Amino acid sequence: MTSATRSGEWSIQDLAKAAGTTSRTLRHYGQLGLLLPSRIGANGYRYYDQNSLVRLQRILLLRELGLGLPAIAEVLNGHQDTTAALRAHLELLRQEQDRIRRQIESVTTTLHKTERGEQLMAAEVFDGFDHTKYKDEVIERWGKDAYESGDRWWRSLSEADKMAYQQTHIDIAADYGRARAAGRTPDSDEVQAIAQRHRDWLGDGWHGRQLTAEAFIGLGEMYVADMRFRKNYDVHGEGIAEFVRDAMKVYAEHRLR
Repeated sequence: MTSATRSGEWSIQDLAKAAGTTSRTLRHYGQLGLLLPSRIGANGYRYYDQNSLVRLQRILLLRELGLGLPAIAEVLNGHQDTTAALRAHLELLRQEQDRIRRQIESVTTTLHKTERGEQLMAAEVFDGFDHTKYKDEVIERWGKDAYESGDRWWRSLSEADKMAYQQTHIDIAADYGRARAAGRTPDSDEVQAIAQRHRDWLGDGWHGRQLTAEAFIGLGEMYVADMRFRKNYDVHGEGIAEFVRDAMKVYAEHRLR
C-alpha cells in the first residue's frame, strides 16, 4: 500500500500515471482552473484528493467526446452537483456506446456481404453514421422544410458543438429532476427558469419555424407519450416527463402567447 493510498491523496505524478496522462497536462489544467490541487505541500508538490479524481474523470471524458477546454470549463462550472453530473456523463457514454455498436454492426455487415458478393443496402452501410434515421418522422410531423432546415443546422455544427448541445439538454433534464425532488412545483420561479433555458436550447429557428406556444406545449406532450423522449427525463426520477410537460405548458401559456 502506497502513502498516497493511505492518506487518500495522490501526487501529481501518481495521478498522471493512473489517468494515462502527464504531469505537464495536469499542471496546464490547473493553470486554466479546470483541476486545482486539493493542497500544495510545504515542498511545493501538488496533491489531489478523491474529488479531484472524479473531476479529472469528467474532464477526460469530455475531451474524448471532442469538447475543447473552454467548453469543458463551461460544462464543469455549470454543473456543480457531482452525482447529477456523473449521471449526465453516463447517459452521454451510453449514447456514444449505442452509436459505436451500430457502426460496428454496420461495418461487420458490409464486410460479410462484400466477402460473399451480396448486394449492399445503404441503410445498413451507413447506420450509426448520421442523425437522419428520424427523417420520415420529422417530415410527417413538421414538414419537409422543417427537416431540411434542422438538417442543415445540425450538419453545420462541429462535433464539439454537437456534444455541447446534447450536454446542455442533459443538464436541463437533470435540473428538472432536482427541482422536483426538492419539492418545487411546475409553476415555481425556479422551474420556470429551467423552462426558459429549455426554450432557449430549442432556439428561435426550431425546425425552420417560429417556436409557438402550441408547439412548445406539443413537445411537452410528446415527451410524455413517446418512450424515446420520456426516458431522457425519467432517468432522473419517475414522473419527471410529466413534470417537464406541466412546466412547459405553464411557460408557454404565460410567456409564448
